[in-house]
Amino acid sequence: MGTFIYYPILVNFYYTLHSFSAFSTEYAFVGLSNFQLLFSDSIIRTALVNNILYCLISVLFQVFLALGIAAVLEDQLFRRVSSMLRTMYFIPVLISMTVVAMLFSQIYAPRGLLNSFLSLFGSDIRTGWIGRSSSAIFCAIFMSQWHSMGYTTMLYIVDIQKIPAELYEAAEIDGANRIQRFINLTVPRVKEMFFVLMVITVSGAFLVFNDVYILTRGGPGNSSTTLSVYMYDMAFTQDRMGYASTIAILMFV
Repeated sequence: MGTFIYYPILVNFYYTLHSFSAFSTEYAFVGLSNFQLLFSDSIIRTALVNNILYCLISVLFQVFLALGIAAVLEDQLFRRVSSMLRTMYFIPVLISMTVVAMLFSQIYAPRGLLNSFLSLFGSDIRTGWIGRSSSAIFCAIFMSQWHSMGYTTMLYIVDIQKIPAELYEAAEIDGANRIQRFINLTVPRVKEMFFVLMVITVSGAFLVFNDVYILTRGGPGNSSTTLSVYMYDMAFTQDRMGYASTIAILMFV
């Protein structure tokens, strides 16, 4: 941990005070100039907004909606098909994000599945969704939810299965309906898993890279860029390692 986590974090703080390239043998001390640039960079503001959107929507789907789906799948009403549905929800998790992004790039294409579906309702959209600055980031976000929800749903299911069935039977005898049993029995007993998934989802939303980079590469322009994509661009495309280290500090905070 000290070698591969904490030492690099401390060294990264040192890098933020310098200007250098990946192959530099010398580091030019610039003080807090990288931080001044960080706070005045309009792309940073765009990336931060995109990460916040990513976080809010991911929490809504992967934490709250996944809990609802897990509760439904564990309900007696769906017991006969729950195994099949659990498998269907979990299969996307097993697919590589590269393959998923290639799949969704075809779905979002001008003549893709999404526009073909919308045309059934009289909509005539001829442009690709990932080619529009107003929708590109949402395309990446919803692709990520499709890919990840099965994982969080499965973790909730494991936790719900640990709840004694006698509690639900007693509540049903006392006249509690399904919603009341969910609110008063299920939710309180999965709060530890809720906390764990909240931490994983929020941290993942601010570190997200593959989803956006493979699908949109931060475009069009910088409309769908995130902090990690912008940091990668600064470090390995523009070779501004000092500024990339400063972006990494922002992500860490």
